[in-house]
Amino acid sequence: MPESSSPQRRGRLFRCGAALVALLAVAGYVVVQYITGGSGGPGCKVVSGKGDGASYEFTPEQAVNAATITAVGTARGLPERAVTIALATALQESALRNIRHGDRDSLGLFQQRPSQGWGTPKEIMDPTYSAGEFYEHLVKVPGYTRLPLTVAAQRVQRSGFPQAYAKHEPDAALLAAALTGQSAATLTCEGRPAATRASGPDGVRAALVRDFGRDVLEPAGAEVSGAPTA
Repeated sequence: MPESSSPQRRGRLFRCGAALVALLAVAGYVVVQYITGGSGGPGCKVVSGKGDGASYEFTPEQAVNAATITAVGTARGLPERAVTIALATALQESALRNIRHGDRDSLGLFQQRPSQGWGTPKEIMDPTYSAGEFYEHLVKVPGYTRLPLTVAAQRVQRSGFPQAYAKHEPDAALLAAALTGQSAATLTCEGRPAATRASGPDGVRAALVRDFGRDVLEPAGAEVSGAPTA
């Protein structure tokens, strides 16, 4: 009956909203600390926690966009594989930059085309909207989590160079693991008088609490133990 299912539905919506708030806070943390607070071309680096030497270096702009793509996927309850596919696609299409140009009328992180029904130019230039549209199409691909990344991405994008997505899979997987909290990757950002290092999801959460207060993460039910106290 609708009455009995509504509490569960509200619970799912709350959890999705909480995940979105928490991950967008990561994006806000990068913006505040490493764009407004830094000088001289700040940069960020994610290093794998598996001891395999894997790493990815990116700008604060790219970090914000990666965090937004991750947040949208997490808020929809999608698996880490979906986030990896989305990040690899955005890496190929725009290098994780929200660009206002492209082939014909292509725009934004995923180079979506208004003429192909992806939305208005203003909508497509909104990273949250464009990521949502990508996921909306991705989940309609049967068995997308089991498909090769190039195949899954191509069925959404219809690119003229479908194999190009493959080269971004290692970096996308590392970013997805770090930003979804599924790995103990280390995030380091330079550009302030002293570099800030956040090790894994707990370290990032602690940094968020330090700069924005405990209220940033407490609504999401996140652990904030070990964070500096006022």
